[in-house]
Amino acid sequence: QVQLVESGGGMVQAGDSLRLSCAASGRTFSSYAMGWFRQAPGQEREFVAALSWNGGIMYYADSAKGRFTISRDNAKNTGYLQMNNLKPEDTAVYYCACRGGSYYYTSAHDYDYWGQGTQVTVSS
Repeated sequence: QVQLVESGGGMVQAGDSLRLSCAASGRTFSSYAMGWFRQAPGQEREFVAALSWNGGIMYYADSAKGRFTISRDNAKNTGYLQMNNLKPEDTAVYYCACRGGSYYYTSAHDYDYWGQGTQVTVSS
């Protein structure tokens, strides 16, 4: 069992940056692949970025490429999502998730553990 807690969300203006954190507790975080998803009101949860257990393989949604960076510090049991040049369409609740496995995973159905989410609001 893994517990995940996101933090770092907030209200920013277009062009600003935020860094989301995902603190893990429970079982060894380093053995889990992780991902970030987001969900805007009235929309389905969508994939943002994913990272393999050792940080060696990463994958991004087209909307995140060039602006977002996913990373992890296994020594601190923490994952991150650095978001630069934020746009109003990035407004959503952001969730981190993890699952066992050595690769990366892009479907929400692939993940076993989820955080409670952190709100990101970007104004124009």
